[in-house]
Amino acid sequence: MAPDAMRTAAQSLSDARPLSYWLDDPGRPQALPALTGDEHCDLLVVGGGYSGLWTALLAKERDPGRDVVLIEGDEVGWAASGRNGGFCAASLTHGLANGLERWPDEIGKLEELGARNLDAIEAAVTRYSIDCEFERTGEIDVATQPHQLEELRAWHRSTRELGFTGLELLDRDQVRAEVDSPTFLGGLLDRRGVAMLHPAKLAWGLKEACLGLGVRIFEHTRGLDLATSGPGAAVRTPYGRVFARRVALATNIFPSLVRRVRAYTVPVYDYALMTEPLDADRLASIGWGNRQGLGDSANQFHYFRLSADNRILWGGYDAIYPYGGRLDASLDQRPETFLKLAGQFFACFPRLSGVRFSHAWGGAIDTCSRFSAFFGTAHGGRVAYAAGYTGLGVGATRFGADVMLDLLAGEETERTTLAMVRSKPMPFPPEPFAWAGIELTKRSLARADSHGGHRNLWLRTMDRMGLGFDS
Repeated sequence: MAPDAMRTAAQSLSDARPLSYWLDDPGRPQALPALTGDEHCDLLVVGGGYSGLWTALLAKERDPGRDVVLIEGDEVGWAASGRNGGFCAASLTHGLANGLERWPDEIGKLEELGARNLDAIEAAVTRYSIDCEFERTGEIDVATQPHQLEELRAWHRSTRELGFTGLELLDRDQVRAEVDSPTFLGGLLDRRGVAMLHPAKLAWGLKEACLGLGVRIFEHTRGLDLATSGPGAAVRTPYGRVFARRVALATNIFPSLVRRVRAYTVPVYDYALMTEPLDADRLASIGWGNRQGLGDSANQFHYFRLSADNRILWGGYDAIYPYGGRLDASLDQRPETFLKLAGQFFACFPRLSGVRFSHAWGGAIDTCSRFSAFFGTAHGGRVAYAAGYTGLGVGATRFGADVMLDLLAGEETERTTLAMVRSKPMPFPPEPFAWAGIELTKRSLARADSHGGHRNLWLRTMDRMGLGFDS
């Protein structure tokens, strides 16, 4: 970055608050009391992010008489569910390309289930009057390099040949008519497959919906260990225990209470900036009248969107894996990444020079080697788990909740018969091999971005093995 550009980027960050814009809200609900003593229930849900909240809500919708308890180690929505970009995608497979590569024989069913899942989320937002700024505006995947444009054109042809007609190819003028950046060369528009929302308000709204249906929620109540107990299972907490007939583990990046599951995920720290609100003139200078979400097509990609009050969220690019997979709150702030992101923002939108960032934050998400969720049971079918959403959990966690409830019921459904549900990703190796492999992959991806998309021998080998690293 040139000195002047670096100075501009640094100045734009000088007043940024070091926390998630979404969580910095005066309407944030007060935490509920922690669990003390012993409780008994039909279903215990461990985790108060989207995965756990959807599981509790759907469990009560399926059986209103079921006694459901949810425990959360901190506050509902405080982790990835309150820090993400607010892109709620229909895809259950981290995009059509990833799903087609891994499950070609059932990709049609997976796409159908994903579309139905997004429709069901929209319906739930309406039914429970969840004020989460839900906008079904779609998303544009933009090309900023010539090789990316050729890849988008080729992918568009492939999707048409396979019978998937939901993507529209935009040329340079068409994409810039939607959102105007001198870096945009073209794009693929998905009009219906992605919604924008306020992620923390979705979590808080789901919490209220759960409480309204009779779910008992205990915050600041971490699950410490899990054991079989008679016909069910028991989870120990700092001040008590919960005995349940069935347990759903929705802890995602946090260490699973089923130890063998831990090798399948690693934490990736992702970072985002939020601008101050744009006035009418600044917003008009870049267009964006249809308010779609956007992402660029690089391996090290950015995602960006408008908030309800016309701020721009700008995130992505760096995906930081800490050695040993440690979770550390100090990693939520990474000034060198914020400076890099700010410089890239002004390169994308030079007409917004002078805009300042109000918030800068990061947080850990769980990724697995196939980029999309995996599922399973333990303790003789008494316990179910879902994890590995790799950044697309805003929408896919609702589907995962249904899968966990199906598995706990022992039911064969259109979900549980999927190869995606019945298979597992490749586990990550122990250290130092995990760190070395991830670093080599990241460097190779960065090199591919700067060399016309050419993938070196390491990446081609990873591709053949169906392995990767993403955020």
